[in-house]
Amino acid sequence: MIVGSVREGRLGPTVTDWFLKTAGTHAPDLHLDVIDLAGVDLPLAMPDWGGAPTPQAAAALAAVSPRLARADAFVVVTPEYNHSFPAALKNLIDWHREQWQAKPVGFVSYGGLGGGLRAVEQLRLVFAELHAVTMRDSVSLHGPWSGIGPDGEPRDTAVSEGAAKGMLGQLHWWARALRTARTQHPYGA
Repeated sequence: MIVGSVREGRLGPTVTDWFLKTAGTHAPDLHLDVIDLAGVDLPLAMPDWGGAPTPQAAAALAAVSPRLARADAFVVVTPEYNHSFPAALKNLIDWHREQWQAKPVGFVSYGGLGGGLRAVEQLRLVFAELHAVTMRDSVSLHGPWSGIGPDGEPRDTAVSEGAAKGMLGQLHWWARALRTARTQHPYGA
């Protein structure tokens, strides 16, 4: 799981905690490793093609890249900022390429009336370019400031739980299928 927001006062950790509990109920055999971008110090400046990253970037990449490479699937938790997704999330995505290839990506989004769906639609385009497979169904929490209770649970649990269950089912199926495919025929884009 990737927590995409780094803004002060963010709801990403709250949404992530809820999703982790929900995933534990609906997909108990799924192991989720949480990467919170607030703790990943990747610079915005990237080296030229073939160039070496700075020592700061190399240290951040050493902490996060192997985790992305080991993953069979991803769940991106993202808010919607200005009809898009956070810059910190795009930065992490851009620092990697092979780690995303031939792997499924599910989305848990939140924000305003749109529930973060515009951010998800833009992320689908980015991940398609990286040869990842995005799940058709996603989880979107509309108006999380009023839609999440003080206990960190969505107020409309039936809809949220149903969406999470559906997305997790798709993600699990694609993770198994693509892991088998990558093992039998290594992916080369």
